[in-house]
Amino acid sequence: MTKNDTVESIITAKENHELQMKKIEDAMDGVEIQEPTALNKMECDFGKWLYSKEYHMKEILGSQFYIALDVEHEKWHNEYAKIYKILFQENHKKGLFSKLLGKHKIDPLELDKVKLYYAELQITSEKLLKVLGSCQRRIIALPESKFH
Repeated sequence: MTKNDTVESIITAKENHELQMKKIEDAMDGVEIQEPTALNKMECDFGKWLYSKEYHMKEILGSQFYIALDVEHEKWHNEYAKIYKILFQENHKKGLFSKLLGKHKIDPLELDKVKLYYAELQITSEKLLKVLGSCQRRIIALPESKFH
């Protein structure tokens, strides 16, 4: 990968992560999500990017940045699992009206839990995006010769 390709891949990883957060927000608003984010950290779009290019990313970023990404990403998935259980596993019973509107009703108490979990997830998400930003700045600072 070239330097520019690597920077672009980080930008895409950020965008993919932000889309995952948007899916959760939409689900909390009652929108039915057809493909929720994978529970396994290696199966989500961000994880596929990070772990499929593991050797390259470790070499370019250095182990400290790579480990920081991995730790925050894993923490995000651990927190997300609590939300996933409520939004995507427990709410499969839908009435005809809900099916027609494409929305489902979540028990208000469960929704309150999700909102609490989501607040925690947002903090982890911000940390993950901050590490990604640091990685992007590091890559931009590296000479092009490191990418061949």
